Amino acid sequence: MSKKPSTRKRYSTPRGGDVERIALLDRFPVVGIGASAGGLPALQTLLESLPSDTGMAFVIVQHLSPDHESLLPSLLAMRTAMPVLEAREGLALTPDHVYVSPPGTRLTLERDTLRLGQARATRGPPRIIDEFLGSLAESAPGRAIGVILSGTGTDGTHGLRAIRSAGGTTFAQDPASADFDAMPRSAIHAGGVDHVLPPEGIAAALARLAHGPRATLPPPSSSSDMSAQDLSRIFHLLHTRTGVDFTHYKPSTIHRRMGQRMRLRRTARLADYARYLEEYPEECEALGQDLLIHVTSFFRDPEAFEALKQHVIPERFRERTPGNPFRLWVPGCSTGEEVYSLLICLMEYLGEDIATTSIQAFGTDLSEPALAQARTAVYPESIAADLSPERLRRFFVRTEGGYRIHKSLRDLCIFARQNVVADPPFSRMDLISCRNVLIYLDPVLQKKVLPIFHYALNPGGYLLLGNSETVGASADLFSLVDRRHKLYRKKSVSYRPHLSFTYREPVAERPEDAPHSSRRGAPERDPQREADRLVLASYGPPGVIVNDALEILHFRGHTGPYLEPLPGAASLNLLKMAREGLALELRTAIREVQRGPSRVRKEQVRVSGREGERRINLEVNLLQASSSTREHYYLVLFEEAPEPPASATPRGANAQTPRGQRPTTRQEVERLHEELRTARQHLQTLLQEQETTSEQLRAAHEEAQSSNEELQSTNEELETAKEELQSTNEELTTLNEELQNRNTELSQLNSDLNNLLGSTQIATVTLGDDLRIRRFTPMAHEVLGLTAGDVGRSLRDLQFPLELPDLERAVSQATSQLLPFEREIRARDGHWYSLRLRPYKTLDNKLDGVVMTLLDISRLKHSLDEAQQASEYAEAIVETMHEPFLVLDGHLRVLTANPAFYAAFQATEARTLGQPIYQLGNGQWDAPQLRVLLEEILPRNTRLRDFLVEHDFEQLGHRRMRLNARRISGREVGTQRILLSITDVTGQT
Repeated sequence: MSKKPSTRKRYSTPRGGDVERIALLDRFPVVGIGASAGGLPALQTLLESLPSDTGMAFVIVQHLSPDHESLLPSLLAMRTAMPVLEAREGLALTPDHVYVSPPGTRLTLERDTLRLGQARATRGPPRIIDEFLGSLAESAPGRAIGVILSGTGTDGTHGLRAIRSAGGTTFAQDPASADFDAMPRSAIHAGGVDHVLPPEGIAAALARLAHGPRATLPPPSSSSDMSAQDLSRIFHLLHTRTGVDFTHYKPSTIHRRMGQRMRLRRTARLADYARYLEEYPEECEALGQDLLIHVTSFFRDPEAFEALKQHVIPERFRERTPGNPFRLWVPGCSTGEEVYSLLICLMEYLGEDIATTSIQAFGTDLSEPALAQARTAVYPESIAADLSPERLRRFFVRTEGGYRIHKSLRDLCIFARQNVVADPPFSRMDLISCRNVLIYLDPVLQKKVLPIFHYALNPGGYLLLGNSETVGASADLFSLVDRRHKLYRKKSVSYRPHLSFTYREPVAERPEDAPHSSRRGAPERDPQREADRLVLASYGPPGVIVNDALEILHFRGHTGPYLEPLPGAASLNLLKMAREGLALELRTAIREVQRGPSRVRKEQVRVSGREGERRINLEVNLLQASSSTREHYYLVLFEEAPEPPASATPRGANAQTPRGQRPTTRQEVERLHEELRTARQHLQTLLQEQETTSEQLRAAHEEAQSSNEELQSTNEELETAKEELQSTNEELTTLNEELQNRNTELSQLNSDLNNLLGSTQIATVTLGDDLRIRRFTPMAHEVLGLTAGDVGRSLRDLQFPLELPDLERAVSQATSQLLPFEREIRARDGHWYSLRLRPYKTLDNKLDGVVMTLLDISRLKHSLDEAQQASEYAEAIVETMHEPFLVLDGHLRVLTANPAFYAAFQATEARTLGQPIYQLGNGQWDAPQLRVLLEEILPRNTRLRDFLVEHDFEQLGHRRMRLNARRISGREVGTQRILLSITDVTGQT
């Protein structure tokens, strides 16, 4: 690998006089890099592939031992032309510099200045990478870049999610290229990574970000027609590809995320990026995922959950009838932490009553990857910082590299993809927790979402919002319960809030309908329009706007003389509010407009009121409806009609008036004739409507009969399908019971196996073919010093207190030859162990690694040594005795004879060892009584005392001998021997 030339500038600090560089402090990107085990090669490759003029500052945080001085700065300095500095307190960041965290310290960033502190004591592994990346996201939002390289554990996962939520860019090393893939894999599974690349790929992407064109996005308030057109085009592409309309999402979030994607794709203008989205549909998916914010954790804002436990949950359970489930809903649940936190609160409150209580929890989100993780319910080890040990023990199960929610909680949850703005909601909810979702919606969508929540809640149900959220314009639907924790309760209202589950933007709220809203300050009023408004208000006729159902939508002017609310239930129906004599004319006029003409006028309509009877003119106009809706609207205008003049009486009328008839009677007759004419017109209208309705009813009846026959046929098919489903359901129920029993048995077997392995007091380690640790017993922790973090690591990378020479060769021998391997090894503390390697075979007899066991044989070893020493001591004594001694086995064969025996009886070793004692010499020891006594020594543990034997030897002559014998232990464990001594007592009496 080539080595870049080093210069003295590498260790120099930035000059304070460089004004141009100091001016960059507020805008240059800052790259936070986290690494652990195996991170040095990845760091060297990354820096070696980076150009030295990116204009970025690089801060490296690595897990280092606090007991040793770090050589990391000098090692990295050889791979890059950028200055490499060790971080110091108060050191200001400078572009094109690399900063390395010192060992055993806590590094954070505050206004582009490094801050050092003592590492915090945590329940789990240190989280120094998470702490720095979190401070980076807070200190430099939008220009923060996070990178996670090789390492074990889950440090850095929360930090990357924080950077991504703040509008930054995140990278993770491709697990296939990492020596230890736990850290990057954890970040990827948590959904906090934008790009997964090898180190050299990450360097190339950073270079593109640095040298690519700067994205120029219009500000959120810009009214440029071209920019608005390009944004609408992008929103349409996103809607088509993802099914989500982002038009009314928070503008600042959209511009920040979209600018980030444009910089990555090296596009400078919105029009270019729109074309890129059309050419590469997968970019729409990536942009859609970036626009969805995933910031959540267990028990976020713990005081809010405590308020729920103390007030909301007890109240909802106080009057609950048996069998009525407690239902909760978390819209925008992300990866599910909020849902499980609420369930934990419920289970802690219910205690032992949880077995008899029905709970239903629903979590919805737009992101399928987030929902997949929520269903899996596996979270990194870093959640231990947000949970108490009691909650971890009770509600979580430890898994490889993290924790998993207990099955009892997972079975209560249903996670589904849902657009809370457009899709139908759940209903009959006791609690809705929608925290930090409304802040990403503009007021148009907030006005739509809050009535949906009101509809979904049970009477008296609760709504929990985020700290920065309120119900705003929907205060008539919810009452405030806890101002600090933004807890609201559903109000009972006399009207039904308008709900629409398919979003359609109101005309009055579209940005293009208010082209002057982006101007600074209040818009200048047009004098002509203001004059028209005043004239209409003062001299225009009063009226109302109604819909097809004759519901009043808007009042214009003073309509009190014509309309009056009735006592009782509130109603805005035009005919119910019309004064006496007006309802019939209103109905007739509106019917005429509905049938044909767009304008109908009625004059001299009699209306009765408190002032008496008067005449008015009535006019109904059809309003032009929007093309996006089929509903019609009508403008109804009222005006006072002038009294007919006296001259209106026909000349000569007095002459024609019958004698004795007064003019008042004539006027009354005319009024009755007019009412009769109106009644006839109304009756004719009703008859025509009745005929039309009769024809429609007749056609509907025929269609209903046809539909009824089809429904009967469908009902028969459904009955057949129902029977089949019932049969299938019974089979599935039986199968489910069998699976549950099997799961119970497997759980019991797993518990038995864990307890068995823990009680054997044998250090056992299961290894893969690549010598990576898969599992070990508690005894292995004491013998080999293994910890939970060593799972997944290779034996080659670990230091053991035992001498294990040629371990790889032994493992290869055990797996290739299918033969067990055994060897005695000694630890550094003097203990002896029996190392055994056996092939690991699956149930289908496939090789999948090796099982290594270490049995402590220190006591056995000491016992054998002591026995060996005792045996050698006894042999030495026998060898030096002047009296002849023999050692016999159970068949009375000679095993050992001392020199005194050979000298006394002039025998040789060849003719003695292995021979029965009664065949030695010329049979001098072949005495029946002696044989009987010797054969009883071993089984009965008897002794032979002073047994006299007399014999004439050819060379020695007559000898008189005294024999003594007893049982002794042999060299091999479990064997017995006879020690026989011979004393020459010839000549003694």
